[in-house]
Amino acid sequence: MNNILEINHLTKTFGGLNAVSDVNMYIEKGELVGLIGPNGAGKTTVFNLITGVYRPNEGSILFDGKSIGGLSPHRICREGIARTFQNIRLFKNLTALDNVKIAFHKEVNYSLLSAVFRTNRFYQGEDQIEQKALELLEIFQLGDKRNELASNLPYGEQRRLEIARALATDPKLLILDEPAAGMNPQETNALTELIHWVRGQFNLSVLLIEHDMSLVMGLCERLYVLNYGQILASGLPEEIRNNPKVIEAYLGEEVTKVVSGS
Repeated sequence: MNNILEINHLTKTFGGLNAVSDVNMYIEKGELVGLIGPNGAGKTTVFNLITGVYRPNEGSILFDGKSIGGLSPHRICREGIARTFQNIRLFKNLTALDNVKIAFHKEVNYSLLSAVFRTNRFYQGEDQIEQKALELLEIFQLGDKRNELASNLPYGEQRRLEIARALATDPKLLILDEPAAGMNPQETNALTELIHWVRGQFNLSVLLIEHDMSLVMGLCERLYVLNYGQILASGLPEEIRNNPKVIEAYLGEEVTKVVSGS
């Protein structure tokens, strides 16, 4: 098995309360996996543990064969994990172009002194980064918005900009926290196509949290269901949709009927 991410017996406690308890997961290279479950189940805590926002109390996190549990967020980003957030976290008072340029920090090939004294090496490096940022904006159909402040972009475009910025870090694993939150059905359909395209175009593995079951069932290849901080079930979308425990704890009969089209 060729896994990009392996999580073994992961546990995180807050004040004696287990937010995540003995979680085991894996993602194969190139796979698109969903993590679903009720509000408060611990899904974002798992994301925060993977990306270094929290340190695990127990368990291990292996990324591409290397232990990353407890590393700082910037170290984990350098290893090749990028994420977006449920609440969009752009630099709202910067332009779309500057938001993406900031994420190319790994591409900087000039020294601090070059930046201070504005040497030719500095200008050459900045030109290269700007060109790469513009290429990403064009890919995400934001090229004409390059000089717009992020705060002035429509919600759906802000989501696309956030994903573009994440991809600027050159990740191997892209983690998406409720990317369809606040979107209308048309925007959600476009997002579904975008995620699928991005996974193939950038040769990524993808892990996402999402409550939109139509998106999840139509996009993800495998699913994990988290409930009260523990894995309740895992398997193919069809298996999860028909799992009695999952229906009782999360999906409900009516949602299951809607998703299945019955």
